[in-house]
Amino acid sequence: MAPVLRTRVDTRSEAFLSNRAALLDALAEIDRLQAEVARGGGSGNPEKDARTVARHRSRGKLLPRERIALLTDPGAAFLELSPLAGWGSDDALGTGLVTGIGRISGVECVISANDPTVKGGSQSPITVSKGLRAMEIARANRLPLVSLVESGGADLTKQAEVFNPGGASFKNLTRLSAAGIPTVTMVFGSSTAGGAYVPGMSDYVVLQKDAARVYLGGPPLVKMAIDEDADDETLGGAEMHARVSGLADYLAVDEPDALRIGRDIVAHLGWRKLGPGPSAAPRPPVHDPDDLLGIASADIRIPFEAREVLARVLDASEFDEFKPLYGTTLVTGWGHVNGYPVGVLANNGILFSEEAHKGAQFIQLCNRLDVPILFLQNITGFMVGTKYEQGGIIKDGAKLINAVSNSGVPLITLMMGASYGAGNYGMAGRAYDPRFVFSWPNHRIAVMGPKQLAGVLTIVARQKTEAAGQEFDDAAFAPLRDAFEQQVERESTALYATGRLWDDGIIDPRDTRTVLTLALGAVHSAPVHGSDSYGVFRM
Repeated sequence: MAPVLRTRVDTRSEAFLSNRAALLDALAEIDRLQAEVARGGGSGNPEKDARTVARHRSRGKLLPRERIALLTDPGAAFLELSPLAGWGSDDALGTGLVTGIGRISGVECVISANDPTVKGGSQSPITVSKGLRAMEIARANRLPLVSLVESGGADLTKQAEVFNPGGASFKNLTRLSAAGIPTVTMVFGSSTAGGAYVPGMSDYVVLQKDAARVYLGGPPLVKMAIDEDADDETLGGAEMHARVSGLADYLAVDEPDALRIGRDIVAHLGWRKLGPGPSAAPRPPVHDPDDLLGIASADIRIPFEAREVLARVLDASEFDEFKPLYGTTLVTGWGHVNGYPVGVLANNGILFSEEAHKGAQFIQLCNRLDVPILFLQNITGFMVGTKYEQGGIIKDGAKLINAVSNSGVPLITLMMGASYGAGNYGMAGRAYDPRFVFSWPNHRIAVMGPKQLAGVLTIVARQKTEAAGQEFDDAAFAPLRDAFEQQVERESTALYATGRLWDDGIIDPRDTRTVLTLALGAVHSAPVHGSDSYGVFRM
């Protein structure tokens, strides 16, 4: 048995209570935003959204999350991904698309569902990106993709931003099929123009009678293009496609029937996971996960102990630490999450050369053992300064990034604090293709901290001015510096990041173990094999 992590957290301390209050406030805002997305409509105006949803229901239609609830197994968790995509942009909050991982007939699947109450389910640029991310998760983790379609196609007001990237959706459907990953599409309404290729390129297609409309060009376009008068049903109705064109494999009488057929299709796939799965019996942590709210620093400039987090996430709070006396600002070791074995890299401060060496070696060991790796990010970056540059911090940091880049086992990243500079890269940030990235609400991400960035801007401006033989006016430059610092502060928040799909969602720290369990279950649908091939390590 591995040692049990002890705790030194004082749950009555001022710092703990202050952190807890701040994170609860942040979570309340996230809950409010998620409730806004779930109610439908997409306008942000409750009264207007209510009218839109009422019109949708008056047609006998369900909302996307209601469809998902009927499709997935009773009582099974649904891990919704990027629910606040589009935050801070001119796209609708949530972008009119629900994506996530749910269990259908006992099989973990990626589910993608249009919300037709949001601009008719039309696709904005961020909608496209969100849909492509769901497909990538299905491909990387070998999960069947189930699409619940009711969409007006591209948002024509943004067609220039949608058209080119949107084409990858159809390419990805065929590549999933070619890889032997099933694709199932159920159409409950419009699926027109390019959207018609979603059912056209899926393995299994269910169309709802008297509701589904699938055609490359609707009646108005047909009239304009070839002067033909055609009605919806004759041109692209569900019964026509079931009896005449052959596009539909199944004809459903209503929405519940379509979802029942979808469940039957998944049940008949005979789908089996190829990963090893849990290697031990699940055991809850010894220490209370509720404490995570007070452990995580609301002010990310204040460090906190990574082992206190692990003590509330890992099974039985047991952690077999690797190299505990070397490179002490990077915590590495092995544990389990709900029975799944994991290797852990967790930040306890800035990265030095020793931490880079230790992390690179540990990643190689996890790959040798075929064990997924969990990265817990709270990092301001690699150490800078003459001493460290001369000591080789660049080539040492490159070793860690090399190991992360070429790792073959699944990587899962949790942003539990700061994520600045190359520290983001060395700890498996989004650009390094972790299978999943989740954030706590206190998370901040940028090239460096706002004050540091503003300070660098000031130094560069001063040097440029003085090089031109002029005197630098600090007072005159101050408003520009302050405005830049405020801009970086706004663009560093967890909400800003999740709105741009830099993560797969902001989670309540208390739910970390549950979310990681669902993510680990997903990655074990595919084989878990380590790599023994790395780029050249600059020694």
